[in-house]
Amino acid sequence: MPVEFVGMISTHDVSETRPATGPVVDVDYTRRFARAYEEAGFDRILIAQSSGSPDPNQVAAFAAAHTERLGLLVAHRPGFLAPTVAARTFATLDQFSGGRVAVHVITGGHDAEQRRDGDYLGKDERYARTDDYLTVVKRAWTEDAPFDHEGPYYRLADFRSDVRPVQEPRIPLYFGGSSEAAYRVGGKHADTFALWGEPLAETAEQIARVRAAAEAAGRTDVPGISVSFRPILGRTDEEAWERARGILGTIEQRGSTLGWRRGTQLSGAGAAPENVGSQRLLTAAAKGDRHDRALWTATARATGAGGNSTALVGSPETVAQALLDYVDIGATTLLIRGYDPLDDALDYGRELLPLVRQEVARRDAAAAATATAAVPATAGAR
Repeated sequence: MPVEFVGMISTHDVSETRPATGPVVDVDYTRRFARAYEEAGFDRILIAQSSGSPDPNQVAAFAAAHTERLGLLVAHRPGFLAPTVAARTFATLDQFSGGRVAVHVITGGHDAEQRRDGDYLGKDERYARTDDYLTVVKRAWTEDAPFDHEGPYYRLADFRSDVRPVQEPRIPLYFGGSSEAAYRVGGKHADTFALWGEPLAETAEQIARVRAAAEAAGRTDVPGISVSFRPILGRTDEEAWERARGILGTIEQRGSTLGWRRGTQLSGAGAAPENVGSQRLLTAAAKGDRHDRALWTATARATGAGGNSTALVGSPETVAQALLDYVDIGATTLLIRGYDPLDDALDYGRELLPLVRQEVARRDAAAAATATAAVPATAGAR
């Protein structure tokens, strides 16, 4: 089965190693960034969301207008729009983009960040609301007849949307989180469950928990699994590690100079992150900087693990094999982004994506040939 590659777009040039330049919404940069991902051969781009960032739906619409085939993975926080409004918003975008939309559901792991937009529910209640919310959204995308809904957070009567998604049966749902509540709600609703890049053993354990939650919810299908990394490439492994040490030094210098720890800034300087995903990355980092074939957790430690912050370091061949290790344990989507965001996207397209896709295609062809050979020939005569 082909693996899906997802990148991540921003509306101005900034990263943990690059001070922000230009306006927050740099129209020319956003256009070039979206086109770079399409040129590089990515399947989708994630448009992130925070309490202070540009609206991801409008960024997605702009990116769709300036690309031809690139998929759009739009981050969305349930609870800030009515689910019926959200369903129509994404269905409209799916129509204008020609069926290129997916929604990445972010319930929210930081109380202070949620309160900035006026959301004072606790974490467990947020996940319960997300469950109710997604039930409505999915019905709005798929039901032809008007319907009523009586849930713990949303009530509606005689609802029917005139705008439906291009995609059948509905727009794909991605879902992020690492808590028990996230497994439970994401296991019930997600088409693809998104994880941050932990060591292989820990990732396999999370995949098993997601699948168990899906089974407990009565599903007969298995959710896809997305795992995300920050690849650092060099012509050789040694060159890549030299570059990685330079990136880490820049991150640490910026953190020291600016007092910036992305994973802790919402809870106060020096505080532990509230979300389980960040806690898990920091736990992995505390066990050591290097894991498995090429996983490097020093970048997560240096930034407080405020996002997908673990790296895969090595030559394109080494990093490709490391990504394939995750495919082997169940990953179906690989979300990768660099510290030099636009140029790294182009490098991944030239040097990394083809290696992974070629090996996945080779394995699929071999598996198909083996399956065909195993089928006994039927008698040609009676």
